Amino acid sequence: MSGFFGAIAKQDCVYDVYYGTDYHSHLGTKRAGMVFYNEKEGFRRSIHSLEDGYFRSKFEPDLAKFSGNSGIGIISDTDPQPIMFNSHMGRFAIATVCRMVNIDELEQHFLDKNGHFAENFQGNVNPTEVVANLVCEENDFLAGIENVFERVKGSCTLMILTPDKIIAARDKLGRTTAIIGKKDGAYAVASETCAFPNNGYDIEYYLGPGEIVEITSEGYRTLKPAGEKMQVCSFLWVYYGYPPSYYEGINVDEVRYRCGAALAKRDTVKPDFVCGVPDSGVGHAIGYGNHNGIPYKRAYSKYTPTWPRSFMPQHQDMRDLVAKMKLIPNKAMIEGKCMVFLDDSIVRGTQLKDNTKDLRQAGAKEVHMRIACPPLTFPCNFLNFSQSRSTMELATRKAIKQLEGDEIHLEEYADPTTEKYKNMVEQIAKNLGIDSLMYQDLGDLIEAIGLPKEKLCTHCWDGSSYY
Repeated sequence: MSGFFGAIAKQDCVYDVYYGTDYHSHLGTKRAGMVFYNEKEGFRRSIHSLEDGYFRSKFEPDLAKFSGNSGIGIISDTDPQPIMFNSHMGRFAIATVCRMVNIDELEQHFLDKNGHFAENFQGNVNPTEVVANLVCEENDFLAGIENVFERVKGSCTLMILTPDKIIAARDKLGRTTAIIGKKDGAYAVASETCAFPNNGYDIEYYLGPGEIVEITSEGYRTLKPAGEKMQVCSFLWVYYGYPPSYYEGINVDEVRYRCGAALAKRDTVKPDFVCGVPDSGVGHAIGYGNHNGIPYKRAYSKYTPTWPRSFMPQHQDMRDLVAKMKLIPNKAMIEGKCMVFLDDSIVRGTQLKDNTKDLRQAGAKEVHMRIACPPLTFPCNFLNFSQSRSTMELATRKAIKQLEGDEIHLEEYADPTTEKYKNMVEQIAKNLGIDSLMYQDLGDLIEAIGLPKEKLCTHCWDGSSYY
């Protein structure tokens, strides 16, 4: 995924943007950037790779060269950004949280018009530059952003910095989020509300799907009202979001507690303790344990001083090494015990399989896995979740092929009432070497989030969503 933060104030806001952007580090793994505007120097920008370090350490040396009452920053899971543009509408900087299924089509659209692209990312066209070009096809920013919504297949939430304002626009179906924060003399807009409290901001306003707003230090106004249809990503609560964050006014960790409780209601296993796979599994596990009165114990401790997130490195062998090394099993908690582990999801299953081996070696009597969402069966076309992996690498698809000899009957395997679903889950458990496996019921997940099914994107579980 990716996450952004922008601020515009009556005073210098460099540190607000610096710290606010840093609070999105859990959403991006490749590049980060910040750009500020002041009347004397105009736009000034800095971009760094995050593949060998963290946001604060990379950007702290740059702070002395920045000044300005407005700025935007982004931590990106895709392309280097923000990018700066000069256009018939004037100079501006732009940052996007974007997944473009039809980027090749849009690239060719501009090349056919004798256009060109200056920004590249790993030999490909920079998606944010494609968005900027779509904006510039129209006569003003409002019409330009509406053009983006009309042309991009996938999702796109964006932020534009001009010399006197910030324009924020949430994806037309609201798959990703944008929230306005307020404090004395300043307004901010962010992907994650966890960026607000320690910067002194309070949540002021949640942008609706397709809504476009203009923000100044005096306030904000809607340029285009929100649409009625929404398909906000359910994974924001299950996995992506940081525990204190809110989306649609609904807190992330409270949803995870409810997810864990829903799993506990259906479970018949009587374990000695429950444990969450750090980090996102912890909230789910606490909810499970609180509901069933089972003690929470840390069979695994996460070693954070030197080991980054398991998907941060770009090579799979290094990702696997990091996934193994960052979690240290505690034999004193494990030996001779029956335990239930909770995690947000199973994508490939590689890490869980390695975890199980560690637990067996530490003397675990029984290992039961409970997953906070339904089985991931369909590829995500709307965010960048698991895009570095082929569909066949999904644990569900591997199990289906083992059972069928091919990836067929996907709708039946996605239906928890069928015998095929039961067989798939049993095959995944066998592949992982665990004693039992239970996935969340989709209805229970929807109830835990608290929004109607039609307002949520559940595509990766049931293939139901649309562009």
